[in-house]
Amino acid sequence: MALPVLLLLLFITIPFSESKLSMEYYKKTCPDFESIVRDTVTLKQMANPTTAAGTLRLFFHDCMVEGCDASILISSNHINIAERDADINQSLSGDALEVVALAKTALELTCPGIVSCSDILAIATRNLVIMVGGPFYNVRLGRKDGKVSQASRVEANLIRSNRTMEDIINYFAVKGFTIEEMVALSGGHTIGFSHCKEFADRIFNYNRTTPTDPEMYPNFAEGLKKTCTNYQTNTAMSAFNDVITPGKFDNMYYLNLKRGLGLLSSDHALVKDPRTRPFVDLYAADQAAFFKAFAHAMEKLAHQGVKTGRKGEVRHRCDAFNFIQS
Repeated sequence: MALPVLLLLLFITIPFSESKLSMEYYKKTCPDFESIVRDTVTLKQMANPTTAAGTLRLFFHDCMVEGCDASILISSNHINIAERDADINQSLSGDALEVVALAKTALELTCPGIVSCSDILAIATRNLVIMVGGPFYNVRLGRKDGKVSQASRVEANLIRSNRTMEDIINYFAVKGFTIEEMVALSGGHTIGFSHCKEFADRIFNYNRTTPTDPEMYPNFAEGLKKTCTNYQTNTAMSAFNDVITPGKFDNMYYLNLKRGLGLLSSDHALVKDPRTRPFVDLYAADQAAFFKAFAHAMEKLAHQGVKTGRKGEVRHRCDAFNFIQS
């Protein structure tokens, strides 16, 4: 095959918006971009150790709805209910929202109007994953911030943890992810926590004859019952996703699944379904394999529906569109 034809075919296989992203996008326009973000997230994570998990979840929720365009950061107003006020987003981390806002403020003082909020969120997520022990992965830059953020678009684009594995596999497939990539991304649950309402049915209302899921490790289930006793009145009650090493990014999540220590229904389903179990076994036995798969999946996630050129904007502040700011 002639070289020009080969190059043309390679170009065609790369989405146009993705082809505009670059590792050195801010090298000339904001050379201190990465160091400013790194310093900001380091201070925030040291002060609030749950920031890493919260930011990882925020990034996922952003990218899966309208693409990685920071639409999740927009605040609602009298004419629009934004994504972050959708029911499934009510428990998003305030620390995660704040770390992006802090980085944006610092960047606006150094290179105003240059760096997008979506790029800040993408690089902050990567840096925070590394800070808690996770793998490095490349983040190409040049995203623009979205101009739409509506709560009504969220529910159809995010999957609930109580859905069947068939539903979850199909959901990720529609978004362009393989089963292996889905299992690797699920490993993000090795850090962070979930609110009791997300898994209450497993410990209090499993079925008519058995209130607690019999496949959950008994002592673990009893501990969760004590933690979540008043979850209906105290909605902030929560439990760590990884009860063994909750603040460390490692492969313990997969080992926990095999021991009956999976917290969410979707977590436990990974070890039960024959399509996902081989990857659970692999990542439980080989942390390096998990890290490699997670890094690959995160690079892919970071290109989900990115906006470039006139399809987006560089916001002056991350919680409001430019055209409605006073």
